[in-house]
Amino acid sequence: MDSLITAAARALAAGDPLGALKHVALRDDAPALALRGIAMAQLGELDRAKMLLKSAARAFGSREAVARARCVVAEAEIAPVSRELTWPTRALDTARATLEAHGDGLNAAHARNLELRRLLLIGRLDEAERILAGLAPIPLPPALAAARALAVAGIAIRRLRTRAARAALAEAGQAAIEAKIPALIAEVESASLVFSAPAARLVARGDERPLLLDEVESLLASGTLVVDACRNVVRDEKTIVPLATRPVLFALLRALAEAWPADVSRSTLLARAFRARHADESHRARLRVEMGRLRAELLTLADVRATKRGFALVPRHASEVVVLAPPVEEQHAAVLAFLADGESWSSSALAIALGLSPRTVQRALEQLAAAGKVQSYGRGPARRWMTPPVPDFPTTLLLPGPLPSG
Repeated sequence: MDSLITAAARALAAGDPLGALKHVALRDDAPALALRGIAMAQLGELDRAKMLLKSAARAFGSREAVARARCVVAEAEIAPVSRELTWPTRALDTARATLEAHGDGLNAAHARNLELRRLLLIGRLDEAERILAGLAPIPLPPALAAARALAVAGIAIRRLRTRAARAALAEAGQAAIEAKIPALIAEVESASLVFSAPAARLVARGDERPLLLDEVESLLASGTLVVDACRNVVRDEKTIVPLATRPVLFALLRALAEAWPADVSRSTLLARAFRARHADESHRARLRVEMGRLRAELLTLADVRATKRGFALVPRHASEVVVLAPPVEEQHAAVLAFLADGESWSSSALAIALGLSPRTVQRALEQLAAAGKVQSYGRGPARRWMTPPVPDFPTTLLLPGPLPSG
């Protein structure tokens, strides 16, 4: 490797893409194309970066498998940044295996970090944790150590393990400082802000107040019966009953929990669950049926008892009942939670991350755009959606991934 290529590589490792380009900007050989591609990616010119990396991979001969694999890993690094969740992960797996087979452990570790980042982005926390558990504990340079610790912190945050998350972020911050890469330091600082922003609202006995992430974790471990309107589940310390696919039952349960220990009138329940302005006998009959179904779902957690004017929630073991609600209640809140990161997303990427159909996501984006909450640029497959971060808007609790089961 000649001196200019070596100097450019060192500049990139130090987070200095402009310095790297000074050495290789006018060269079109394969190593220079690869380094130029990485530099353009660091500068945010992602489309140009992908073109250069593809050209570099083609320019490397068939005998240069390691170099080609490194180009694939560099291209894979761009995919989550540009929210290209359909990027072929099999190519990254093949590249990582090639690097491991040829003894390039550091770039193979970088490929693993990218895999973890993608899994975290789409909420596949169990799979990400299995990968972490199977990794050999090898020394990593500061930049890779920071990225690995950020992945660990991201999983812990989504699991509501705040102590583990703080420890991982502290480790990431120290490694980022040692790496002397400003963008990496800023990423760690941005991730740490989750602890000082409201994560949810606590609604109990007619009052409400904001909760930080640490407080949410403490609440879920307290033995309180929690009706979680962020995840549409009801839970105590040991048991979780999901109701995300039963919106009518969850609406009834939330109304009962917000009024606890008082009861709720039948007319109020009909309005909350069925939007019925004028109740007739058919509405009341349906309410009785749905309350029977709710009793069956809550069998181990609570009872639903009829009162003279309506129904009341009676916990079986907990001494308190509360509702955990998002800080800001928005239609299509989960879509906004992803867009709140300030990155541009395609509707197909959002559909993958949310586990929804592309058409459902497209309708949500169109409604949000009509309300002035999101904006798009580009056309056809190149169309992207984004919004500036919404103050106090919940992100962690609305992103996919299960809460701890206690």
